[in-house]
Formats: sequence, structure tokens, C-alpha cells
Amino acid sequence: MHIAYSSTTSSSSTLLRAARVGISSSLSTTSVPLSLSRPSLSHSSPSSTSYRLFSLSRPSFRSIRWGNGVDWRSPLSLRAQVRTDAPVIERCQRKIATMASENPFKGIFTSLPKPGGGEFGKFYSLPALNDPRIDKLPYSVRILLESAIRNCDNFQVTKADVEKIIDWENSSPKLVEIPFKPARVLLQDFTGVPAVVDLACMRDAMNKLGGDSNKINPLVPVDLVIDHSVQVDVARNENAVQLNMEHEFRRNNERFGFLKWGSNAFHNMLVVPPGSGIVHQVNLEYLGRVVFNTDGMLYPDSVVGTDSHTTMIDGLGVAGWGVGGIEAEAAMLGQPMSMVLPGVVGFKLSGKLQNGVTATDLVLTVTQMLRKHGVVGKFVEFYGEGMGKLSLADRATIANMSPEYGATMGFFPVDHVTLQYLKLTGRSDETVAMIEAYLRANNMFVDYNEPQQERVYSSYLELDLANVEPCISGPKRPHDRVPIKDMKADWHSCLDNKVGFKGFGVPKKEQDKVAKFTFHGQHAELKHGSVVIAAITSCTNTSNPSVMLGAGLVAKKACELGLEVKPWVKTSLAPGSGVVTKYLLQSGLQKYLNQQGFHIVGYGCTTCIGNSGDLDESVASAISDNDIIASAVLSGNRNFEGRVHPLTRANYLASPPLVVAYALAGTVDIDFDKEPIGTGKDGKGIYFKDIWPSNEEIAEVVQSSVLPDMFKSTYEAITKGNPMWNSLSVPSASLYAWDPNSTYIHEPPYFKDMTMDPPGPHGVKDAYCLLNFGDSITTDHISPAGSIHKDSPAAKYLLERGVDRRDFNSYGSRRGNDEVMARGTFANIRLVNKFLNGEVGPKTIHIPSGEKLSVFDAAMRYKAAGKDTIVLAGAEYGSGSSRDWAAKGPMLLGVKAVIAKSFERIHRSNLVGMGIVPLCFKPGEDADTLGLTGHECYTIDLPSKVSEIRPGEDVIVTTNTGKTFTCTLRFDTEVELAYFDHGGILPYVIRNLIKQ
Repeated sequence: MHIAYSSTTSSSSTLLRAARVGISSSLSTTSVPLSLSRPSLSHSSPSSTSYRLFSLSRPSFRSIRWGNGVDWRSPLSLRAQVRTDAPVIERCQRKIATMASENPFKGIFTSLPKPGGGEFGKFYSLPALNDPRIDKLPYSVRILLESAIRNCDNFQVTKADVEKIIDWENSSPKLVEIPFKPARVLLQDFTGVPAVVDLACMRDAMNKLGGDSNKINPLVPVDLVIDHSVQVDVARNENAVQLNMEHEFRRNNERFGFLKWGSNAFHNMLVVPPGSGIVHQVNLEYLGRVVFNTDGMLYPDSVVGTDSHTTMIDGLGVAGWGVGGIEAEAAMLGQPMSMVLPGVVGFKLSGKLQNGVTATDLVLTVTQMLRKHGVVGKFVEFYGEGMGKLSLADRATIANMSPEYGATMGFFPVDHVTLQYLKLTGRSDETVAMIEAYLRANNMFVDYNEPQQERVYSSYLELDLANVEPCISGPKRPHDRVPIKDMKADWHSCLDNKVGFKGFGVPKKEQDKVAKFTFHGQHAELKHGSVVIAAITSCTNTSNPSVMLGAGLVAKKACELGLEVKPWVKTSLAPGSGVVTKYLLQSGLQKYLNQQGFHIVGYGCTTCIGNSGDLDESVASAISDNDIIASAVLSGNRNFEGRVHPLTRANYLASPPLVVAYALAGTVDIDFDKEPIGTGKDGKGIYFKDIWPSNEEIAEVVQSSVLPDMFKSTYEAITKGNPMWNSLSVPSASLYAWDPNSTYIHEPPYFKDMTMDPPGPHGVKDAYCLLNFGDSITTDHISPAGSIHKDSPAAKYLLERGVDRRDFNSYGSRRGNDEVMARGTFANIRLVNKFLNGEVGPKTIHIPSGEKLSVFDAAMRYKAAGKDTIVLAGAEYGSGSSRDWAAKGPMLLGVKAVIAKSFERIHRSNLVGMGIVPLCFKPGEDADTLGLTGHECYTIDLPSKVSEIRPGEDVIVTTNTGKTFTCTLRFDTEVELAYFDHGGILPYVIRNLIKQ
């Protein structure tokens, strides 16, 4: 696929912030290999000025050996022999000293003493600034402030940036721009593979342009957890874990080998092998540092991740959020992230949860409240006396769903509950003491036993935990909460309502339809609302012992009363780490889950990401042949239509205990208060209250079953890998040898014909509309992660290359191949395009000919004719996962601009990163109110010099029908304009690295 870059050069004028490129990469050309086991609090990360003088090389897991008496948390005790070059090290040390002396805040760089003598290290002291404004700052903003002070060099980060943050109360409403350097980067394999592909491709581009390819190396710790590839091929089987892993390795052998090559070829990159757990639970239990101690420099942990649920770590008091893959790649390479200083919503919690109410019920309630309040682009910070009643796992559950309520972060400052969790999960007493001492000294610790300094927030919300009631969310969006007591009525209204987020448009006469079929010789039947998938899955809940053990107690009570899940319900349990398995076995509850069909199927995202596997053929036929609105109930965080499974049109998010309860009921069309779930062995009806455990029962089993040694032994084991991973043989070359015949890993065309001269800004001339959308088009609609439909352009491409249909795998697993992903763009089978007048599917109208084509085929026809295209959309365009392919794919299809009512934060950033122009209709306007049909041709005039464009300026859009309207240009910062000038963020980084 060819991408043409304009040969015109931009103005020589330089934007100040855009010119702030670090010298860190030029210094990192001398690489001192240092073998590390796992990332720990002493992991290397940016120094006081955030410059790296040498890279730290992490070996593959199989090279690590654990000796007697070794602290499993400390990589320093596991260092292999370090090859050193004394003159180089001496020069590096002199350079560090010079840089430290240049920090304008060196006067507040002070020592943190240990209680028994000596010091923990040195740090930049916020109290030493003696500025009363800091005492009123939200804790989340203090982390941004400390980072700015520590990295201040008046080049990448200036004193003016620091002042903006200190004056947050006045500056944040003005939407001012600040730079931020995260301490580390987190990846999972669906997003990690394209990130490593991009890095490998950037090395090639550096070579072709005469630069040093070794400059393409992560300069901060990068942790990549392989968790998105396992599918539920086998369920209800004692050997499901091993069988599913064998399928996983067979499908993904090439991808895994590529990632293993990357862990060796790139310094400072750790790959956690398949079968270890879900990235966010591993981050919470193992990777999270809370406070870094890098060679005696103390500073708060912070992380950006290429998965939107990176926010889960906010529950641990670590500032973390999701970014696009391309933005994360720039952060890896030392670029400061440009962000708008966010407003912070103060969310006060009081009271405590009632008996029978779970953390999942709480997070679904919080999600609905915050969605209504409006928190897009903001931080949410939780506080209040109710905090003491929430476990760390409960907090992490709430933080996890920040993307669902629209916030950048849902932050819980560190307090005594955090410290207790750190000890529970195996962090050493000395480490926890250091964390507490540092955070107290820097006014970042909350002690609810002391009087609280009043903090200022942008807006306020409050929730009495006692008012939370059991609930689920669905059937198509995470924020459509339904109290359990109202579920039956809500379900019937959904059947009645016209097709939409809360409607299926089923005629009354069809609502009682029964589909009878034979399931492996057994008579079976399905109705609208019948549960065909029940999955305990997802980082949101599997990290929380109370709901996991609660599910086990529900299964136990059901077994004892004689209830059993129907065999045609596809049940599964996918824990987020091996710790869950240990405490389920310790409690004796796993055997009851097994009896109900909830055997452990693997350690990964599974159903939540769409890797639910096939339904039994008889079940699938019964649904399809009878047009049944079948249901899935999962303990996940996303339930957009078409995501969980193509055949489950109703998908509900629920706590793990409720997943078991609905599986037992076999339907969502039930009133748990009034109708029995089933009939017990004594012939009497069994009700919901008969199988639901009390909070005291759950707390007792948590106390006796969740033990610190479980965390220690689990994470000692994952550092050794597994036999299938360890047997992967990979090349040792620093440049990747691309295989043109590979259908998994393909050299992308992003840098083809690239020169050192930026192409400059581009407008849009007489562009056709490729697609015309309404509201809430998600990244799942734009770039699906799930199965590849047999009749799709991607399937045709794979079949032509000899790939058998059973080996198609998923779109998510093929993100390393741009040819597949371009064909998979807008390929969601539930896509609703206004051009098709109600017809659902991945089709569009080719305007010049009037033909109905696949989106890919239409796009290629436009490209062949030399015609630009745009996309029209409604509100919340790009909501959902932080999926960079939802921007890369449209760019490869030739989309030049997207005009929407509003954008999801990460997706807008991704569009910018790929050189696509994001435009917003003015408030109160959209395509319909302006009378736009999408059949027009659109022209967007932009200046040819980037210096003449301003963030957020008004832009005139004209059509060939004479209609003209004004939009807001959604380049939000000067840095984003610099990316646009260069044709995207990655070309920008390459050109600047070569110039250094």
C-alpha cells in the first residue's frame, strides 16, 4: 500500500514547544548492557533532568536465574556482569552532574533521612517551595508538578510550565498546555505488536536517511504483558488452560517470536510471557512501584499505557492513563507528552456499602454519575471518610473504568490502605517504609487520622456508599446501568424500543418466540434474553478477591441446593493472575465453580476483548435461524454490540457473583426478587437470596484465603516463563528481517519516500464522504479486535495467501500487518452507516457510481481516482479502547479529516498522530441540522504554513452544493501542530532524532 507525502516544505519558523526535543537519545548511543530480572522500585528511569545516558538491557526471561537468599523484588541483586567503559562512564557522570546543576529548582533538592540513620535518597521537595497554592492542589496535580520540577531544564520543561501547574486553580480553566514525562510505559500484546513493528520500521527509516538506528531505543522502562491473545476455544474442561494455551501458541507463534526478538533487540523492554495474567492486574500486583528509587533519586511512579484501562493503577496512587500507541512510542523515545492541564473533579465518598452490594455495583453507579456529570479530559480524584471503607481492590475496580466514565484518570491518593496492599502483595517492609516516608515528606500522602487540608477542585460530586444497589449495565453500553430489581422490566422495554442503545425493535408477536434444538442429544431451547455466554473475565473484576471469592460462594450454595448451569451456556473463568487460582484453591471454592462449568480457561482478557471463542454449532444455529436476541453476561468493562461475540446482541456487565447467578437462571428476563432461579434437589424453588453470600461471609473467606506468599510465589514463577515461550528461537540482529510473505508481521508504509523535509500542513480539496455516522461510534466499530468475518476483505486477503479459515485468528492478533488491518478498518459487522438507510454492516456507498461496496473497496476506488475522503460523525466519536489502528487504518484508507460533534480524548490524539485533521461542529450543529447528506464534496482550506495555524481556531468547510459551515480545528496544542506539519508524530520523532 502506497502513502504519498507532499514534497512541499514548511516554513522555517519554529514553534518553541515543538522544538523541544531532548538530547537524551544522542547520549544513549553508548549502551551499557545490564541484566535485570523484573522491574522494581530501583528500575532505571529518567534522572533529575529526565535524560538517559545509557540504556539498560533486559534479557529474555529464560536467562534469569534466582539464587538463594535473593530478594525477588530487587533486580540489582540479580545483575549480570556489567561491561563497562571507564572513560565513557566518567563522561556520563560529568554530564549528569552538569545537567543537575542546570535545574533551576536545585535549591529544593534535599535528602530523605531514614529513621535509623542514613538516607533513603534525595528528592525535589514541594514543601520547600513555601508556596501556599501547592497545599490546595489536588494530589493528582501534585504528581504533575513534581515531574515538571524534576525534569525542568528550561528547554523541554520550563519554569513557566512549573508556574502553570502551581497556579492550577487559575490556569486549568484556560486550557493551558504543559509537558509531562511519565516514568514508564505499559503495553499489552494487541497494542504492543504494532508498537514494536513501528519501532523496528523507524530503525529502518533512520538507516535509510543516514541516521543512527540505535537511537531508536526506549529511554524509560517499557513493560509489555502478553494477555490479549488467548481465546476460549475450550471451556468446561479441567485441561482448558493447557489446551487453550496450545491453541494460542499455534496461532500466534510468529507474533510471540517477534515480541521476544523485540525484548532482546531493544534496550529497557521487558516482555511478560503469555499465560502470566492480565496486564493491569500484573501492573497492580507486581509492576507498580508507587515511588521510584533510581540511583538514589526518589520520585513518584507514573505510567502511560497503550490500553485505555491503564487507569486501574490509579487505585494504587500511581498516576496512569491510556494513550495511543503512537503517542506511547514517542514517550518511549524521550519525547515529553504535551497535554492540556486538566480540571479535577473532586468525588467525595461517605458511608459504606450495604450488605450484598459489590464493588462492581459501585463502579457501575460511579460510571453513570460521572458520565452524566461530564468528565472527558479531566482527572477525577476520590476523597472523603468513605475511602477507609473501600479496599485497594475496590478502588482499583473504580479506577479501572475511567474510560467508561470518560475521565483521563480516576485517582485514589496513597493512604494506609495502599500501604497495607503493598505489604499483602509482597513488597518488602523497607520498600513500603521508603514509599510512606517519601510521600509524607512531599505532602502526597493522605492520613485520614489527621485533620485534612481543604483542597480545591474544579467541580464536586458526592456519593453515600449506602445508596449503591445491586445492578448490571447494558445491553450495549457500559454506562447504561440497570438496578437488578428493575431488570425484567428494562429487558422488556428494550425488546419494545426501536433499534438503538436501549432497543432491539422486536415486534410484540415475536417476543415470546422459543427456539427448540438438540444440544449433544439433549433437548434445549432458547428465547429472547437467554444467556449463552457467562464469563468471569477482565482486569476490572478478577483483581478483586471479594467478588471472585463471592462468585465461588454463589457456586457453592447453588451446588449444595442442587442448582446447575445449563450445559449449552458457555461458561468460563479467566483470572487476571495466578494469585486468583491460588486463593480459589485455598478457599476450596474452585471445585464448586468447576461443577457449574466455570473452569479456568486461561490467564488473559478472553471474553472482555472479544476472544470468547465459538459457540457450539447447535447453539449458534438456533440463534441465527430464529433471529434470537441472545445474551452474554460478563464481569468485563466493555459491552458494545459486536464486541463480545457476533451472535450476542445483548451484553451485560455484572459482578462475578451475578455472572454465576445469571448463568444459573439461564436468562436476563428474570426478576430475582420474585421469580425462582431454578428448582432445587428437594423440588422447591430456589431464589436469588438463597444463593447470595453476605458481606461477612465474603470477608471471612478473603481473610483466610488471600495470603502474601501467594503473590510472591506467583511472580517468582512468571519470571521463569513457560516451556512454550522459552522454546521460541529468535534472531539476535538489531534490525528486523521482514518477511514479505508473513500475514502477521509486515513492514508498514508509513515512512516510504520520507525525506528530511517535513511535508507541511495539508487541507482537503473536493473530498468525498467515505462514511456518514451518528453518535457513539467506538474504536471497535472503526477497527474491530475480534473475529475476522469469512466474507470480509481481510478474509479474502488471508485466503489468497493460503491461510485456512480456522487460522484467521482475530484482527487484534494481526495488528502487526498493515495490509490486514487496512482491510479490517470499518469492518465491524454492527456498523451503522447512514448511507445504508438502516442496513447494518461494513458497507458504504461509493458516491460517484452509487454502488454499495465494502468500505475498503470503496476507499481503494477513491484512492485510485486520486480523491481525498472524509468521515462525518456525531458525538463521542472514537470512544472505547485506546486503539491506534482506529487512526492508522483510516489514514491508510485515504481519510484526510474527520468532522464530528465531539471526540473521545485518546482517539482525537491518535488522529492527530497519524496526520488526520480532527474538526468539531459548532455546539448545536451536526450534519443533520446543517442539512448535510454526505453526498456532497467537501473542501477544508488550511494555510500552507504551520506558523499561520493556531490550536482550536475556526475553520471554514465548503461543499460543492453551496453549503458552508464553520468548525473548530481540534489541534489542541502547538506540539500537535508540529506533528501535523511533519505528517504525523513518528516522522516528527525520526527527523528530530537524526538532527541531534
